[in-house]
Amino acid sequence: MANDAINDFSVALSNLFDTAGKLLQQNVDLVGTCVKAVVSIVEPVAKTALDLAGNATNTAGQLLQNVTGTAGQLLQNVTCTAGQVVQNVTAVIIPAKK
Repeated sequence: MANDAINDFSVALSNLFDTAGKLLQQNVDLVGTCVKAVVSIVEPVAKTALDLAGNATNTAGQLLQNVTGTAGQLLQNVTCTAGQVVQNVTAVIIPAKK
């Protein structure tokens, strides 16, 4: 009779630890699933943000090239115009010998 009580207690204790282990495993599985869900949400957002940053950088570079090119052309035009003015003034002040 004492052995039956010890066996019943042993079985109950074994069942308790078995249930606790299953609950712990379910919690671990749940955390893993949550982590996977968060990663699957964050990954496309991060990729889109990186693509947007890259596009913004490319656009800024192109804008800088255009501004630099336009400024260079403007400076070249001003230089040519100034040279023409100097030639015209010189021609008026010092006429060519005939």
